[in-house]
Amino acid sequence: MDSLVRDLIYQGYLKTDRIIEAFSKIKRIDFLPDDVQSASQANIPLPIGQGQTISQPLTVAFMLEKLDSQIGDKVLDVGSGSGWTTALLAHIVGKSGKVIGIERIKSLRDFGMNNISKYHLIEGGKAKIICADGTKGYVNESPYKRILVSAAALEVPKDLKKQLAVGGRLVIPVRNSIWVFEKLSEKEFREEEYPGFVFVPLVSES
Repeated sequence: MDSLVRDLIYQGYLKTDRIIEAFSKIKRIDFLPDDVQSASQANIPLPIGQGQTISQPLTVAFMLEKLDSQIGDKVLDVGSGSGWTTALLAHIVGKSGKVIGIERIKSLRDFGMNNISKYHLIEGGKAKIICADGTKGYVNESPYKRILVSAAALEVPKDLKKQLAVGGRLVIPVRNSIWVFEKLSEKEFREEEYPGFVFVPLVSES
């Protein structure tokens, strides 16, 4: 177990065995451009090009714990960037699960696909990243048991709420807070707010 994972456990951000195992096996260094790989163990966001970042590990750990993905879940990963969260989620949901990443910028989509292929996650359709507007979700594979968004929206996109399965959970940054939405019925959500985070903005094509 590397020092970053140990620190996140000690600080109380990583708690669940399956998520700890994912962080231990899916190495952040494999999702970084060459020029910042030396900082892979630092608990800070790092640039991955096109004005985007790979999120701070503390934030990723916090969001994955709140998402609480289970084995067999189908997960939508919006703003997949480097592919790190897509790969972490694919490990967490196991062989019977599936993760669809969405990345708006084609060069980053290609970078992310190349990175997740290092872990043999593309074979058999276990994980993939499509190039599309994340605010619209991906209706072709909906509904999703879990939806993770890694960029800050001004408000929660309606399409994402619609594509979430009843009983499912959406974790999304809105402005400077992380929000957790649980879908109780087609029209009813339970929500919780966790303030004090900073993200790159979630950009819509329209």
